[in-house]
Amino acid sequence: MGKIAILVYGIVCYASFLVTILYAIGFVGNFVVPKSIDSGTAGAALPAIAINVFLLLLFAIQHTIMARPRFKKWWTQRIPKSIERSTFVLFASLLLLLLFWQWRPMPSAIWSFDSGPVHWILTAICFTGWALVFYSSFLIDHFDLFGLRQVYLHWTDKPYTQKRFSTPTLYRFVRNPLMLGFLIAFWSAPVMTQGRLLFAAVSTAYIFFGVRLEERDLANALGDPYRHYHRKTSMIIPMPPREATSDKKAESVG
Repeated sequence: MGKIAILVYGIVCYASFLVTILYAIGFVGNFVVPKSIDSGTAGAALPAIAINVFLLLLFAIQHTIMARPRFKKWWTQRIPKSIERSTFVLFASLLLLLLFWQWRPMPSAIWSFDSGPVHWILTAICFTGWALVFYSSFLIDHFDLFGLRQVYLHWTDKPYTQKRFSTPTLYRFVRNPLMLGFLIAFWSAPVMTQGRLLFAAVSTAYIFFGVRLEERDLANALGDPYRHYHRKTSMIIPMPPREATSDKKAESVG
């Protein structure tokens, strides 16, 4: 691939992410979009559960495999390194779009606040969660996370350098504020249907599983600075940093 083709490819992959994440906000929250998590005609419960869980697992499997260092090493022997992250983003976006398209509604309500103060409070908290997702991504270099920095550096003939490990702002109080944002957005539902509960529960399980794998990889790649950070900083719930109390706790993550 030529430099211009790689740049265009990266921009297209990033655009796919933007479309997908914006649609996800409407899909999960039943806002604006033509097909949301609760829209459509409900069918039999067991087939709906099976299809929806399968769609979520497809996304989880793609994320789990393509994010691992061993896969990246194998994959970048077949594609340019500069588009590895963009390709990951593209696959993830396509699988989410498939999920939005094929999701089976399960609209029976677990709880419902159609109006009133609780409705607006939960809606505001939900949007706060999505805002936290975006804010957290910019704290750690949004454009590197979604592949644009890599293709831009390739286009300008500059070598790619790993971002220096740092803990800006929120990251001093919680290791995974971006994932915290997703959890807030998924669970802050004025109307919690069976379908949204299934989506939130499976997504939450995968977030904790995926965070464990990611943090193990980070510990292997970054060594003691990350292990020290891991010991003193809460995983999901923001808390003041803890002081490391003993050398016995200096074990590898996971």
